[in-house]
Amino acid sequence: MLKTFLSKKNISHLKRECIAGLTTFLTMSYILAVNPLILGSTGMDKGAVFVATCLAAALGSFLMGALANYPIALAPSMSLNIYFAYIVVGQLAYSWQITLGAVFISGCLFAMMTFIGVRQWLIHFLPFSLKIGIMSGIGFFLALIGLKNLNLIGLHPHLFFDFSHFFQIEVLLALLGLFLIFILERYHVIGAIFISILIITGLGILFHLVSFSGIIAAPPSLKPIFLKLQFPDIFDLKLMFATLIFLFVALFDNTGTLIAVLSQAKLISENGKIKKLPQALFADSLANIVGALLGTSSTGSYIESATGVRAGGRTGLTAIVVSFFFLLSLGFAPLINMIPPYASSPALIYVAFLMSKNLKYLFTTELIELIPGLITAFAIPLSFSIATGVTLGFLSHAVLIVLTNRREKISWGIGFLTFLSFLYLILQFT
Repeated sequence: MLKTFLSKKNISHLKRECIAGLTTFLTMSYILAVNPLILGSTGMDKGAVFVATCLAAALGSFLMGALANYPIALAPSMSLNIYFAYIVVGQLAYSWQITLGAVFISGCLFAMMTFIGVRQWLIHFLPFSLKIGIMSGIGFFLALIGLKNLNLIGLHPHLFFDFSHFFQIEVLLALLGLFLIFILERYHVIGAIFISILIITGLGILFHLVSFSGIIAAPPSLKPIFLKLQFPDIFDLKLMFATLIFLFVALFDNTGTLIAVLSQAKLISENGKIKKLPQALFADSLANIVGALLGTSSTGSYIESATGVRAGGRTGLTAIVVSFFFLLSLGFAPLINMIPPYASSPALIYVAFLMSKNLKYLFTTELIELIPGLITAFAIPLSFSIATGVTLGFLSHAVLIVLTNRREKISWGIGFLTFLSFLYLILQFT
């Protein structure tokens, strides 16, 4: 295997790849604290979710390294775990078992699409403005969840938000955590998010807000969530649409992340093609399938992999090193379980900023692209629904095409996606 990773074409040596893998792991390790917090809100056992998160991330990262030979790590997606917990389970009132079934189906569809080339079709027909709007909107939504978890914002009878909890010590610690992340990132400190989480947790122990329960122990049991998925009714159109959202967000998010990280690593050919894109997408879809069986939400490629590339990672060995550290993390469950919401929520808010910054690219487009993108970006957090924001974006895009008589933008692909959006709104609000 080392001959593959360290061939003449791959000039990075073993030490550099290992350092790059450790760098990537430290940068994305916050998911070990945040994912159990989010999925635990659905009634899932947090200890079991922690184990599932470690295993899904380890498997996904290993497959990406072994099959595609790319320095990209995978773990449960920070946008799709929110969609899993707060939309499908929280709003649509499906059980987490049924929702895991939807994740499993989306993974199977993802794998099928990779084999038959539907991926290229979908990416081609989705307007650029909606791609940006979807990811920025999910970023805003993520920030809203982070603030809500802190009780920093809430419904008020006369105001949009209620800031009455602003001076609670938990909120102040969370704000300190957010500032710590910004400062550490400013000075390029490796693992800034994870360091902030540990410091705020330590302060929580100091102020007797958190009980110290140890650092190292045997991993919790996976039994409460392992193989507990249930398959949804194929005639339940609302849940089928939710499954498509899992699929679409994973597809476009992962593709964008792959392009961004591989461009930085100079692993994309001059004509813009990614040589092993099918293998990379297959690794992700297989991790999705196994992750659902283990008991966690959809996996995805992490943009934090760019930190490993910056540290010299150029091959799949970087991803395999990340996989090793996720497996090693299984023994640190007590430490992870101690982390309170006010220590992990700043990570949500910071990641939200990173996801939302691409909104600036919308303002370089023409008005017919700008408006649907902005509608999508703001409708997602305001409606508290990714699906509703996406459908409003599709419909507004179609309406503007018709009103401006832009025939060159009309295609049967756009028509099909618009029809699905219209059908969803009818099912959702009637």
